Amino acid sequence: MKAPVAQQQLLADLAELDAEVSRNEHRTKNLPEQKAVEEAQAAHREASDRLAALQLALADIDAQVAKLESEIDGVRQREDRDRALLDGGTVDPKQLTDLQHELDTLQRRQASLEDSQLEVMERREELAAEQTREQAAIEELQTALTGAQRACDDARAELAQAREKSAARRAELVSAIDGELVALYERQRARGGVGAGVLQGRRCGACRIEIDQGESARIAAAAEDEVLRCPECSAILLRVKGSRR
Repeated sequence: MKAPVAQQQLLADLAELDAEVSRNEHRTKNLPEQKAVEEAQAAHREASDRLAALQLALADIDAQVAKLESEIDGVRQREDRDRALLDGGTVDPKQLTDLQHELDTLQRRQASLEDSQLEVMERREELAAEQTREQAAIEELQTALTGAQRACDDARAELAQAREKSAARRAELVSAIDGELVALYERQRARGGVGAGVLQGRRCGACRIEIDQGESARIAAAAEDEVLRCPECSAILLRVKGSRR
């Protein structure tokens, strides 16, 4: 196949454009901004989990406080009833002894319950302080997440704009290149390789492998409009100055 040097130059432009598109596609799939979003999401999720655990712990503490308050109230009511009986002066000596014994027991029980209540309330204060700190941390993490998501959206929008621009330029180039030459280029790309590369000294611009002296001599002797292939990767070997995009 033959193709004027101008056509080969356009193909070099197309190959460079396709390489740029591939780089952009790789960047789209491996956006550092997306990684930052995922890290921010993970940190936010972990903090939210900690906050949920604290809220459950506080709910348990509140249930314990309510139970202790109920028990203390019951002891006080029993104590008030016993004191009322004592103050009424209507109990016999045996009942009096029993009531006094029961009052002593109730007082010890009340003191024990109140000590437990104090410990639980102190623990509640600690958990409440942790909850406040975690809520503040979550607010900061949410701000960081929002910023990371905005940066990621901006990066994706920039890449999408680049894709649109590249697609328009590609269509322009393809329409200006001979159909047979484009078809050869696309067939080579479909095989999973680079379609074309500019010859750089003795090195193929597609596979980056240095061509041996014998092949180099054959290439140098070929007519400038001859469409050559790399002996290593089969990409179209372009003897032009490179992309002029």
